[in-house]
Amino acid sequence: GLGLGTTITFASSHWLLAWMGLEMNTLAIIPIMAHLHHPRAVEATTKYFLTQATAAAMLLFASTTNAWLTGQWDIQQMTHPLPVTMITLALALKIGLAPVHSWLPEVLQGLDLTTGLILSTWQKLAPFALLLQIYPANSTLLIILGLLSTLVGGWGGLNQTQLRKILAYSSIAHLGWMILILQF
Repeated sequence: GLGLGTTITFASSHWLLAWMGLEMNTLAIIPIMAHLHHPRAVEATTKYFLTQATAAAMLLFASTTNAWLTGQWDIQQMTHPLPVTMITLALALKIGLAPVHSWLPEVLQGLDLTTGLILSTWQKLAPFALLLQIYPANSTLLIILGLLSTLVGGWGGLNQTQLRKILAYSSIAHLGWMILILQF
């Protein structure tokens, strides 16, 4: 399910197909996250699901707004600044960029290390691929998100004593660097 969802998102040129791949990714990792039957794992799974559902709703709303304003559902045809900004923020929420990063340390804290590795790497590939496709339209916002993520990730991990939270803040900082490099 994880591989199929990522592949569908990678291969899509239509926003509904991209959304479907992202949702397949989310729904495929939820049983993996909750398989320990520990209260922390169930809490982390619930937080992850609610965050991803919010981001998916924002993505659907933004793509529908773009279709209404421009008549295009194609990912490459994002021309209106309002839907581009909303989609950028929705994808930032999906991958955990600052300032919409607060779910990531809390979710990773409740997972085992293998599931945390999947969440920190594989689950971010599909939203990042979508950011790559729309990046020229909203360069300033992505630079701000990248700088903020780099700073928040670096400073947030300084005073942590728990390994998973250190890894979460490291992931946030590295995503910030990746977004900045993407712009230049």
